[in-house]
Amino acid sequence: MCSSAISFISSPQSLSLTHVFPTKTNPIFNCRVPPLKPPSFIRIPYGSFKKPSFFTSSKPFSPLMKWQDCTVKMEIDVPASVAYQLYSDREAIPNWMPFVSSVKVLEDKPDLSRWFVKYKALGRNIEYSWLAKNMEPIPNQKIHWRSLEGFGNRGAVRFYPKGPSSCLVDLRISYEVPQLLIPVASVLQPFMENLLERGMDRFAKFAKSSSSTR
Repeated sequence: MCSSAISFISSPQSLSLTHVFPTKTNPIFNCRVPPLKPPSFIRIPYGSFKKPSFFTSSKPFSPLMKWQDCTVKMEIDVPASVAYQLYSDREAIPNWMPFVSSVKVLEDKPDLSRWFVKYKALGRNIEYSWLAKNMEPIPNQKIHWRSLEGFGNRGAVRFYPKGPSSCLVDLRISYEVPQLLIPVASVLQPFMENLLERGMDRFAKFAKSSSSTR
């Protein structure tokens, strides 16, 4: 029975591995390993990630941001053209959205509007504002927007005819969870969907009332 040994000899230039078989028929083999190189790292520029979503936005998505999506649908008893026209009046939205305090369309740039939210919920006083840009709409079919500054959000409202006097309104909103509300993020989404459902119900009544007075 022969014994074998492995020895390591290192130097700044290389690492030497010697496998020794102390027999007459087996010489000593030396294997030189090239110098070890430090591991390579790939540098990813900050803000190069974008969140997949059905919304289109030029704003870079940071992995540190937490976004949530909410969807509410409801069939209402007015034609799609009437619902579209009513929802196009941004300054009237506080009439049915319970958490929107006011909306002000900029006179010199009518595609821009300032939104203000003031609401008490989840044990906190919530106050936020943002500047929104309305994107090119599809008449009687789609309204969509995105924020340019302030509270990060984007969304779309679509109108699907269900008959001559009714339509389906599909509201989808994507928003960045504010730092203040990150500890309650798990309950924020269902809470927001509940608010939007209440708003949609109020819009259905508002649209029906407005349609009957025309």
